[in-house]
Amino acid sequence: MNGLPWWYFYKVGGRYDAFHPRSVDDGGRQWRVVGPQRAIGCVVDPACEVVAPGVIAHEKFQRFTVGEPDGSRSARVVTLSAALVEAGFEAPIRDNIRWNVWLKLCGNVCFNPISLLTGAPLERIVGEPALRALCKTMMLQARAVHEALQIFIPADMLERRLEAAGSVTGHKMSMLQDAERGRSLEIDALVTVVQELGRLTGVATPAIDTVLALARERGRALGLYP
Repeated sequence: MNGLPWWYFYKVGGRYDAFHPRSVDDGGRQWRVVGPQRAIGCVVDPACEVVAPGVIAHEKFQRFTVGEPDGSRSARVVTLSAALVEAGFEAPIRDNIRWNVWLKLCGNVCFNPISLLTGAPLERIVGEPALRALCKTMMLQARAVHEALQIFIPADMLERRLEAAGSVTGHKMSMLQDAERGRSLEIDALVTVVQELGRLTGVATPAIDTVLALARERGRALGLYP
């Protein structure tokens, strides 16, 4: 799953333990029905495109980072990692999967809504100076949010995230792919949740707020966002 997962605050400890973000699990329905104890975290790096029903074009990257919400090296997470490796992927196990969730989300919070608004592929978003500057601003605001949640990612990792994104030629972000194919948009899991957690922790996110407002209105105009 892209974005912040609904189980994120399961066994996280501290004041936000068992918190249910409305933007990804309104009323805690998934928490109650599925159960967070059944979740294994996974951060998906491959750049892919759905070219037809059941047909996925894999463009670049092959890492699926996995980890238990409580950080343990359980038998089931080892089994999952081994199955992915046997299938030809990379599947490192992390003891703090939330760190990896935020590393990817710091990119998705800007790349995806900007792609929806501009129709631009990833290398254009990263390569055009004004769009790159907007991405950097949004990433830094997301970084302030995850630091308030005790997740610390070095600033140079964000720059490396931008550089890696720029190396993927012609790739359309998932939100743009969904818009072009008439599918519902992942605005809440990728962008709204960062705004929500910013408000929860008292961190201002003005650039994210502005881009979110525009992305929501674009989604409504397309009939793909309620």
